[in-house]
This record gives sequence, C-alpha cells and structure tokens, in this order.
Amino acid sequence: MQIQVFQKLPKEAQMIRKKVFMEEQGFRHEYDETDEAAEHLVAYENGEPIGTCRIFRDDEKDVYMLGRLAVLAQYRGKQAGAFLMQEAEKRVCEQGGTVLWLHAQCRAAGFYEKQGYRKSGETGLDEGCPHIWMSKALGQRDVQIG
Repeated sequence: MQIQVFQKLPKEAQMIRKKVFMEEQGFRHEYDETDEAAEHLVAYENGEPIGTCRIFRDDEKDVYMLGRLAVLAQYRGKQAGAFLMQEAEKRVCEQGGTVLWLHAQCRAAGFYEKQGYRKSGETGLDEGCPHIWMSKALGQRDVQIG
C-alpha cells in the first residue's frame, strides 16, 4: 500500500468520498471550503485508489483535524484505514502538531479507539448521523538543539 499527498482535492479522493459518503451512507453535503485548505491523503493498492482522508489546521480552535476518512468497501478490514491514520499522524507531527482531533461517526468510534483515540464530549448529529469528537495525543518528536 502506498500513500500520496495532495495539496488540492484530487479526483481520486472525490471518487472515494462520493462512493462511501454519498452513495453508501446518503450524505448530501460532502464537499466544503475545508477541502481547499486541507492536505489530502490517498492510499493506493496496486496503483488503484482505495482510501482517503484529509488533515488541516483549525486556526480558530488552534488544533489539527483529521476528516473524511473513507475506504472503498472491498478494501475494508485490510488495514487501509489504519495505514491512512498513521500517515496522517506522522504528517501532523512533522508540522508541529501534538494532538489530532476528529469528528467520528459513532458507528466508526470503535475503529478510532483501536488507533488510540478517546471520545470527548456529547454525541451530536451531522446530517442526521450521530457523531462524537475524539482526539489523540501524538508521540513526542526528538528535539534537536543547536
């Protein structure tokens, strides 16, 4: 599995998100202004796009956020989501982030808990789907002096 990082929303990520969030799950408002500011990660298997997520800094809240994690149905359960999460966490650390937040669908909270994320706050609805805030403290980077 390979990961490619894009500074603009690539067609591969659009296709994956459309299939997963709009066609499978019925969301209507999939694309937003955050897509313009985010880094987009796309996972590939044998050259085919299989999963995606985005990371961005929320300056208002002074935190890094992960969102729109999606893996095509036929590749679920094969560690693609975990692979994307690990790469996203690495990139956030490289940018100086120490905590990564996400707004998880409640049905996916168990997956995120296995990745080390913890629930925070109350459940809320996003387009009628229950979501919960989750976060993870990221590993400390080696500090070099001089």
